[in-house]
Amino acid sequence: MKKLIYVVAGIILILVILMITRRKSVHHEIIINNSSKEVWNVLISMDKYPEWNPVMELLHGEVEEGNKVTYKFTQSSDSSYEIQAMVKEIVTGQLLNQSGGTPLILTYDHKYILEQVEEGTRVTIHEDYGGIGVNFWSPKPVEEAYARLNEAIKTRVESLK
Repeated sequence: MKKLIYVVAGIILILVILMITRRKSVHHEIIINNSSKEVWNVLISMDKYPEWNPVMELLHGEVEEGNKVTYKFTQSSDSSYEIQAMVKEIVTGQLLNQSGGTPLILTYDHKYILEQVEEGTRVTIHEDYGGIGVNFWSPKPVEEAYARLNEAIKTRVESLK
């Protein structure tokens, strides 16, 4: 019995260490030749996403602080799935922060960050991941999808000039 307790305690300790010490993130930036106001208007006009956005589509909910929303996330041409998120914070014209996932297993904190720069607007998509699942998962395909998303935002915003 004592041996079983030590084995269980050891497994729990390993899982806790894996969960606490392992984090991953994805990050993509792009400069868009337009004002942050114009970029923001495209970003939050989610009803128009099917016209131009190859990665995200809002399926349910309204993007307002405290709301839960569901997106169709198209990671690649042969991989799409539904994700649920909680809208954590909105700073008009600057930040859209959402989070979700399964606590302790795999969680994410997703941010669109808009910054006015000399050339126009820097759009940063940044997502931090945590949980035990991070140890067994590669975020590379998500990072590639966010690069496509930023390119699509740029194309859409610059075509509206």
